[in-house]
Amino acid sequence: MTGLVILGAGGHAREVADVARACIEAGAPFELLGFVDDDANMHGRMLHEGPVLGPLAGLAGRKNLVVVSGIGSPRGRGRAVAAARALGLEFRTLVHPSAVVTRHVQLGEGVVITAGCVLTNNIRVGAHTHVNRMTTIGHDCVVGELVHLAPGVVLSGNVTVSDGCDIGTRACTIQGVTIGARTIVGAGAVVIRDLPQDCTAVGVPARVIETR
Repeated sequence: MTGLVILGAGGHAREVADVARACIEAGAPFELLGFVDDDANMHGRMLHEGPVLGPLAGLAGRKNLVVVSGIGSPRGRGRAVAAARALGLEFRTLVHPSAVVTRHVQLGEGVVITAGCVLTNNIRVGAHTHVNRMTTIGHDCVVGELVHLAPGVVLSGNVTVSDGCDIGTRACTIQGVTIGARTIVGAGAVVIRDLPQDCTAVGVPARVIETR
């Protein structure tokens, strides 16, 4: 049977492991082997019955193995994904059995959809994006790669969230807006107009408070 290893050993990684276990209980044909993390202090620890196996480099040359990122930060996730890809590792997409994901949704490699999410139709979700608990994504949305949608995010129809964005807990959008690449949207913000790339926006309505 194919083994699954989670990249990272923090809190978000444990939640990704919860999704993996739910998939296994629903009949997914893989087994959860544990976690990898480059922090030597974590090596050998048990995280909810899953061991921290060692550093990512230790997976080099392993056969019959797939990985998925358990890192919440889009930037950190991107670094881990690049390192895993350089080792020739393959990625697994995980969808919690309780999530509603219609057949009109396209998911890239390494995507994680957690419990209670709803994705309706004509939606594209880019590689290594994580959609956290109770998030809803409406029709005709495009969500880029390496995006982090925190719990309770609501994207209305025809919304574009560009690569590397970090959308905070219970943030929401009106229909048709575009959020530029690597932009951070604060918790509880309401996005009613397009946001540029590389900025931080907070409030109701969301306003830019920082540009990077």
